[in-house]
Amino acid sequence: MRKVIICSPRGFCAGVIRAVQTVERALEKWGAPIYVKHEIVHNRHVVDKLRAKGAIFIEDLQEVPCNSRVIYSAHGVPPSVREEAKERGLITIDATCGLVTKIHSAVKMYARRGYLIILIGKRKHVEVIGICGEAPDKITVVENIAEVEALTFSTKDLLFYVTQTTLSMDDSADMIAALKARYPQIITLPSSSICYATQNRQSALRNILPKVEFVYVIGDPKSSNSNQLKAVAARRGVVARLVNNPEEITDEILQYSGNIGVTAGASTPEDVVQACLTKLQKLIPTLVVETDLFVEEDTIFQLPKELQ
Repeated sequence: MRKVIICSPRGFCAGVIRAVQTVERALEKWGAPIYVKHEIVHNRHVVDKLRAKGAIFIEDLQEVPCNSRVIYSAHGVPPSVREEAKERGLITIDATCGLVTKIHSAVKMYARRGYLIILIGKRKHVEVIGICGEAPDKITVVENIAEVEALTFSTKDLLFYVTQTTLSMDDSADMIAALKARYPQIITLPSSSICYATQNRQSALRNILPKVEFVYVIGDPKSSNSNQLKAVAARRGVVARLVNNPEEITDEILQYSGNIGVTAGASTPEDVVQACLTKLQKLIPTLVVETDLFVEEDTIFQLPKELQ
């Protein structure tokens, strides 16, 4: 009997829940408009719903009228943004994920101690831009092993590395191994920079891959962690598609006869997951739905103090 095996955990993580609730509570408390620096999370469904309630998403603080409220997205901002907001008299609310804030704090601390910092991540990603702003003269971003091999640091330099929180564990492990091989003296945080939710979703997906022929990753094309989930499947030879809504699930799936895996990025709402499952069951009415629980998540991040 053909199955669709749904990964658990999937979808919203604690940081995303906190960020979305921050915007919702701010709208309830102060009314529209509430300005948000960058998309609160990288998911069109979430952003569109909040926009309909009165959130205005901006990239430049110059778009925000003086004395207005502005929320920083879950991805974090560089110190220069905080300084500009203060100069313009903006009322700021910080929805930065606590795990991203941990990276910011570590970078500041080690830069003050004289370390040169290597940041493994995508240099154009908003999270990486924010982290780099903490010590722009001391951070070098590397995106792949070739860039690690091109580094010109000495084995005598004080070196510290961190990673973007939403990377593939597979790819980052390869780059970390290359870094340590070149620079045995390099140090990092006691625990991985890749967030617990990213790790759990990738591990849950890896757990079902031997049992499926095809995987749907439900998430936004702009979502880093959704794209990394697709890469996890592809790296192990399983056909994977990144879809953001049921309409993107086509009769292509009818070309396959094996079990189907389903997971969702950390910024994907559960109602979108369920709508995609409904579409799958319409295409293949005999599908049996099965949930594969990898680990229970109970992490909760408190809302910003202004909204508690």
